[in-house]
Amino acid sequence: MAQALPPPPFDVRLMNMTATVLFLGFGVFALGAAVWWVMRNPAFAVGRIVVQGDLAHNSAATLREHVAPRLDGNFFTIDLERTREAFLSAPWVRSATVQREFPNRLRVVIQEHQAVAYWGPASDSTLLNPQGEVFEAEGGDEEDDLPRLQGPAADAPVVLAMYRRLEPVFAPLGMDVEELALSPRGGWRVRTDGDAVIELGGGTPEQVVARTQRFVRTVGEVAAKYGRKPDALEGADLRHTDGYAVRLRGVTTVTAEQAARAPQAPRARPAAHAAGRR
Repeated sequence: MAQALPPPPFDVRLMNMTATVLFLGFGVFALGAAVWWVMRNPAFAVGRIVVQGDLAHNSAATLREHVAPRLDGNFFTIDLERTREAFLSAPWVRSATVQREFPNRLRVVIQEHQAVAYWGPASDSTLLNPQGEVFEAEGGDEEDDLPRLQGPAADAPVVLAMYRRLEPVFAPLGMDVEELALSPRGGWRVRTDGDAVIELGGGTPEQVVARTQRFVRTVGEVAAKYGRKPDALEGADLRHTDGYAVRLRGVTTVTAEQAARAPQAPRARPAAHAAGRR
C-alpha cells in the first residue's frame, strides 16, 4: 500500500500561496489595463450612426446632429438606453431602437408620429397621432387641413374615435367636421367647415351617432321649408328630447314690420325651428 506523502513544509506552502496571489493580482491588473485600453482607444470610438425608418419630418443627418452632443462613451461603453432616449427627444420621433454593430457602428430604427389632428385650443400646435397619443411638433412643422379636437387630456383617444365615427355621418350634407370638442361633463360639440356649430349632447357613442344621423337625414327637409339648403345651416342643438333646434342663415325671428319699428335694435338672431324625430 502506498504511503501518504507528508505535507509540504510551511515555507513551501507560503511560497505557493504568494505565487497564486501574485498571479491573480497580475491577472486583475492585466484585465483592468485591457479594459482601460479598450475604453480609451480611439479605434473603438463610435464611428458611424446609421439611421433608418420612414422619415417624413426629420432626416438622418439632422437626427445625428441632434443626438451627437448627448452621446458619451465608445462602442463598448455607450449607454444604449440613454442613446434611445436622446433620439426620442427629437421632434416627431415616436419610437426608436438602438443596436451595436461591430466594430464601431450604431444602427437606429426610427418611427415618426403621423399627425391626424390638432389637439387642444386653437392657439396650441399640439398634435394627435392615429394611436390617440398627443405630441409636440417644433414651430413651423404644423400640418395643414387637419381637424382640431379638444377635451380632457386623458380622453384624447376617445375624442379621436368619435371624430372617426362622425366624419362620415356629415358627408351626405357635404360638410366636414372642422372641430370636435368633448366637455368635462361629457357633451359633444361639432363645428363644420361651413362654421355651423352643432351641439350633439351626451350619452354613449352609439346614442350620439344615432342622434346625429337623424339630424342629417331630416335637416334638409327643415331647411327646404324656409327656402334654404343645408349649407345655410348656422347652428343646431340636438339636446332636445323630441327633436332639435336649428338656426338658418337668412331666417330671422322678427318680421320686416317689426324690424322697421325698431331700427336701433341689433340684428335679430336666426329663428329656432324644431324637427321631430324620425
